[in-house]
Amino acid sequence: MKKKIFALLAVVVLTMGLMVGCGSSKSDDDELVVYFVPSRDPKEIQSATEPLADMLKTELAKEGFEFKNIRIEVGTSFEAVGEALESGTAHVGFIPGGTYVLYENGADVALTATRLGLNHDSDNAADWNTAPTENTENQIAYYRSLIIAGPSEKGQALAKKINNGEKLTAEDVKGVTWGVSSNTTSPAGYIYPSLWLQENFGLSLTDLPNKVALDNYATALTQLASGQIDVMVTYADARLDYADKWTSEFGRSKSVWEETNVIGVTAPIYNDTISVTKNSAVMTPELVEALQNAFKNIADTSEGQEIISIYSHKGYENGDSKNYEEEKKAQELIKSMQ
Repeated sequence: MKKKIFALLAVVVLTMGLMVGCGSSKSDDDELVVYFVPSRDPKEIQSATEPLADMLKTELAKEGFEFKNIRIEVGTSFEAVGEALESGTAHVGFIPGGTYVLYENGADVALTATRLGLNHDSDNAADWNTAPTENTENQIAYYRSLIIAGPSEKGQALAKKINNGEKLTAEDVKGVTWGVSSNTTSPAGYIYPSLWLQENFGLSLTDLPNKVALDNYATALTQLASGQIDVMVTYADARLDYADKWTSEFGRSKSVWEETNVIGVTAPIYNDTISVTKNSAVMTPELVEALQNAFKNIADTSEGQEIISIYSHKGYENGDSKNYEEEKKAQELIKSMQ
């Protein structure tokens, strides 16, 4: 009798062991939720990233993680995506460094994006106005935010001063209407332009008497083209991304290169992150490594390039939170100026 009991127990233990072994390569959850920040038209992002779910599902399966569903969402704001990662309702988030720093207690950097460099990379604004901005083949880990004057009379007046080698004054920047990001964690749309104002004029974006908070860069360029704003802040290759729409949709007869000028250049900004939540049992170190491999592999395909180009990403390298120490300093300075 004892032998039968021992034999039965042995079978049960062996069966449990096999079940655990078989389940170790699978996710503890049927769904993986991936969020994107709305730095461009949300419908455009949703459409461009739609194929990502199946591609990511395939790549993760190769790494031993099988999800029944991968859900792609575009957040209503940068902060909403950060909060989703912090709460664990989002597992993966495509977020800029500024958003990561704000929500680092609930998120880890898994990957940092690389992007094509530009033919301009000068601290001197006038150098950017000598020729249209173009991509190079060099991949770089940072980008710039630019302060761009539009075709309005006031915008052109500031551009003329810069191109003549003159310096702008505090009165100059306070005398125009600015288009800024409504997302205060956006590095290119809010944080680094504020640092530029503070370093050059002792001002911050909150000190500007005439400013409009805009939900994305497409909206900002539309208002710049129409003269509703005189100056806007944006990532360095935004005009390159919207060069065709400047004439086809924004109502201008001349090119964006003829009608806009750079009047300010910020310090380099470390590239966007693919961050993962710290607050979900799904997100194990093994899954993080699998996600790193998966996104790198996706970026190496032509279809993957089409998807990640929505954020001007070219590829990915493993992320390191230490690379965002300068971003933390920037956030602290912003807080002190509010």
